[in-house]
Amino acid sequence: MGCLKNIFRAVILTLAIIGFMSLGGRELLTNVVQNWLYPSKDVMLEKAKKIGDFSNINEEFEIESASGVLGYNAVFAEHKASGQKMIVVDSGDKPILTQEDLMSADVEEKLQKLITNVKYQAVSVEYLTITKRGMLNSFGKSFPYITFEAKVKKLPIGDIKGIISVAKDSNGKEKLLISASEKDKYSQLIAEEFFKNVK
Repeated sequence: MGCLKNIFRAVILTLAIIGFMSLGGRELLTNVVQNWLYPSKDVMLEKAKKIGDFSNINEEFEIESASGVLGYNAVFAEHKASGQKMIVVDSGDKPILTQEDLMSADVEEKLQKLITNVKYQAVSVEYLTITKRGMLNSFGKSFPYITFEAKVKKLPIGDIKGIISVAKDSNGKEKLLISASEKDKYSQLIAEEFFKNVK
């Protein structure tokens, strides 16, 4: 008797699935999966609003994702032509770095300690050195930044170059700004163009 019930349930379930598919269920399911895996630009901008206003960024840039990383909210963007990456991290109540850290004489040591504490199996930084300091415009104000060079192991790119800055939004919340690319392809102009349009 139990076996007959199971066969009857399987037949009903099969008929329900066939009915769902014949009424356009496959397209609906495909659209749901596509939107979840590859959200539209509007959906990305909506998610990114938790961190800042990215609606004014140039068409040269594409927001790749807006998600949580290591307990922080972050927006990842790319300059389409060069592949240079930009990241804006909302530090929340537990800042990763502060403006004071960036302006201190021992910033290299602090970054080395941070790198040691945040280890990935796929990526490891062999060395990091500070090459320059300056000011960067973002969130409508000017903030300190450092330019760094680093050697990355376990990735095909090897040497990278970039900047790290700490900005504050209109509510006084700290945002960590990072832009990086292969050492020979890094462009400060690309980083400045992106970050100045984040509000």
